[in-house]
Amino acid sequence: MRAPVAVRDHAPIASHVRIARAPRTSAVLTAIVGGLATESAFPGRSWWPMAYLGIALLLLGLRSGSVRWGFVAGTAFGLAFFLPHLWWANEAVGQPAGWLALSTLQATAIGGFGAAWVWARRMPLISRYPAVQVIAVAVLWVAVEQLRGRVPFGGFPWGVLAFSQTDAPLLRLAPIGGQTAVSLAVVVVGAALALTVDRARQGAARTAARGTLLAVGVLVPGLLPLAAAPQSGTLTVGAVQGDVPVRGADATDQAREVTANHVAGTRALRDVDTAGQLDLVVWPESASDIDPRTDGDTRRALDEAVDLVSVPILLGTQRFERDVRYNDYVVWQPEAGATAAYTKQKPVPFGEYIPFRRFFRALSPSVDLVRTDMAAGTAPGLLEVPIARLGRDVGIATAICFEVAYDQLIRESVVAGGELIVIPTNNASFGRTQESVQQLAMSRFRAAEHGRAVVQISTVGVSALIAPDGTFLDRTELFTSAQMMRELPLRTSLTVSDRLGRWPAVAVDALALLLLLRPRRHQRS
Repeated sequence: MRAPVAVRDHAPIASHVRIARAPRTSAVLTAIVGGLATESAFPGRSWWPMAYLGIALLLLGLRSGSVRWGFVAGTAFGLAFFLPHLWWANEAVGQPAGWLALSTLQATAIGGFGAAWVWARRMPLISRYPAVQVIAVAVLWVAVEQLRGRVPFGGFPWGVLAFSQTDAPLLRLAPIGGQTAVSLAVVVVGAALALTVDRARQGAARTAARGTLLAVGVLVPGLLPLAAAPQSGTLTVGAVQGDVPVRGADATDQAREVTANHVAGTRALRDVDTAGQLDLVVWPESASDIDPRTDGDTRRALDEAVDLVSVPILLGTQRFERDVRYNDYVVWQPEAGATAAYTKQKPVPFGEYIPFRRFFRALSPSVDLVRTDMAAGTAPGLLEVPIARLGRDVGIATAICFEVAYDQLIRESVVAGGELIVIPTNNASFGRTQESVQQLAMSRFRAAEHGRAVVQISTVGVSALIAPDGTFLDRTELFTSAQMMRELPLRTSLTVSDRLGRWPAVAVDALALLLLLRPRRHQRS
């Protein structure tokens, strides 16, 4: 009978040398469960602690094996996460091809993380010290998040771990380091839990206890307050969710009906505002898809709406030039009409434009559902809106629809002078899926990240008024006509995250490259 082998208390949690090789099937199943657990941390369930458990399960599944099997296990996690998380893509397109392609592409990025972690953990410094492992795995995960948020076609930063934490203590890290810091912290907690389980199984009680303390310690920022008081006055904002008619109507008739719904909603808002407190009214993206700057009937409808409230209205419309279109968010003022506009900088590939149309048409004729490609704007999303009561222009930072997922876009608008953030969106194509509340979580995160009140206004919901600390002031339900009105704080100070800009992300990318490119000896794949 062989004598038992003593376990060193500092043995690495993921060593392929000291830990017996787990059965590959078991590792993949563990990763799949981890992916499903992580998805449940996001809306609509919003069980935020499950993000930590999901990451821990993935790392336990990756604790042994080759680089190739690291990729397989990571991809399995990714599919289990993204297939349910992005189900709304199937609803929008009406067939599974786009949903499956998008989910698989994002899943392979997580597969890349799995392979990268198996490769990097063999570095002597990492394999020797559990605390270094925890930091290294978090750096690699966030570097992959950032990579898939940039490529291909401008990236797709959906499913970023930070967006699962809007009800969690870790949201307090948002104004310090943005989504980079919050995602790092989520993985650190998950890795610390994996360390605790792994060491406890090996009888290394001291290291297991340290892992538990680390996991708890990372959550301490939940004790920090988030700033929410006004700094440059307040703005009484009315938000109009007009709802849309049933799909299938003639596109032009439907667009006019949507605009009429928002005019009616503005009238209802005026009836509530008996004291004349309104300073600004916001409509959503696509509230007037027929451009009131060029169409007489739509212009008259907009003029009627601003005459009802006697304050500026912000609204989404489409602008056509030559063979392309633009997605604009327009300031419409009483008597003056359109005075300023922001043009969406991040059109959605395959949703608003088709890259390499001829190639993808050969794969699916559905690409021609997008008849006219949307072109990108170039100016920051800052609208200077004159507010009569304040006797000055107020900077409104804005990002249209999916742009809320891109941290740099909103940051540059806030730094340029945005005192309030407005996110106009059109969720009508996604039915009653979780897409709208996923987007709403991003808006809540941006509120805390930048210390600004946020208005997310949708054609069909979910719309909300959000305080600068990320809490709800008011919200609507899906596919209803609704109005909201609230006095919102205006703020001018910049958070630490705003001042740091891209530097946290750059630092993570640089560290990840060091982990992957440092020469190693006697490595096997």
